[in-house]
Amino acid sequence: MKKYQIILTGLMCTALYARAQHLPLDSVLARVAANPALQAYDAKASAQDAYADGAKSLDAPKISAGQYQVPYQVNPNGGAFMIQAEQMFTNPAKLKAKQDYMKGLSNITREDKNYLKNQLVAQARQYYYERVVLEKKLVQLQNTQNLLEYMLKDANIRLTYGKEKLPNIYKAKADLFELDNTRDQLNNEISQRNIMLNTLMNRAQQTAFTVDTNIVLKDYETNITDTAMLTGTRSDIKGINRNIELQQLNSQMEYAKRKPDFGIQAAHMQSYGGYANQYILMGSVTIPIVPWASKEYRANLKGIRFEVEELQQKKLEILNQARGQLAGYRTDMSSKKRQLKNYQLNIIPALQNTYKTSLQAYEQNTGDLASVLDGIKSLQMARIAALDRLQELLTLQVAYEREYEKY
Repeated sequence: MKKYQIILTGLMCTALYARAQHLPLDSVLARVAANPALQAYDAKASAQDAYADGAKSLDAPKISAGQYQVPYQVNPNGGAFMIQAEQMFTNPAKLKAKQDYMKGLSNITREDKNYLKNQLVAQARQYYYERVVLEKKLVQLQNTQNLLEYMLKDANIRLTYGKEKLPNIYKAKADLFELDNTRDQLNNEISQRNIMLNTLMNRAQQTAFTVDTNIVLKDYETNITDTAMLTGTRSDIKGINRNIELQQLNSQMEYAKRKPDFGIQAAHMQSYGGYANQYILMGSVTIPIVPWASKEYRANLKGIRFEVEELQQKKLEILNQARGQLAGYRTDMSSKKRQLKNYQLNIIPALQNTYKTSLQAYEQNTGDLASVLDGIKSLQMARIAALDRLQELLTLQVAYEREYEKY
């Protein structure tokens, strides 16, 4: 009964994945753009652009009305009732510099978005490759199970004729049950990667999909670090460049404070006691170059120069660290490829020969089942270890592409 339940469960899982959507890596990466964190940056940049549109607005006019120079009498015969209006006109150069500065803020936000997108794409690549390798491990597990089931069936036949020992039968069964635990763990890890990928794609976390198990290994270990390409592709470096440009716009805004503002004042006075009506019409101009007024923007300009120098040094630091990281990744990838090649060309074939030799001896009644089981287990462990090296190599490849922002 239990056997039929297992078969039914397997058929249901097969039917579920048969209906599941197939998503190659490119499709997954394209869907990462729907991540809410990236859309939040779009909204923030749009808000900053909207704020910049209002940066050239003038101050509101001021209107006042009331008694002007009226004596304290019940029936005054002097003074007037005055209506007055004032308007200050900020220097257009100041308004233009302020608007340019505020527009520069959204450029930094867009580079911040690109930086986060690169991190999310790298995560998606990593989870996708992990899912692929896990499925390859499941295939190896199934191959091992087929071998064990064949050996167990043959051993049971031999047992009936007294040509096999019962402890060896139990050991074969234990190895089969151990595969069940390993398979359950692998399926759990696949489900975890599915949830992580669906989260990055902003989809329902339990949505089932299949992946493309064909993996392309890049020959990055033969590359040479291109500093110019790093500067042109990395969004964090471009973000620093946008920050430097913003500081330059900030300095222009501070320098524009040297320019005067203008104002106009107009008033009408309705005189009491029969005196003639009067008016006021005056213009005003600020004098920002006087020492006590210019001290602030001069200090700000000096501070901005130091901030630009800090950003330049920070950019050099990032480039230096990136060159070191890329050199380390290339060295590590070269080592992992040699190890993987050693598994494929030497270790696994040798263990296959060991298994075949022990199986041949067992079939000729010159060997025992325990040696065959040990050969199967060693072969499985070597194949899984080779896939572990493949995963490590893919992880290095993702890290290398993240440094160059190859998305």
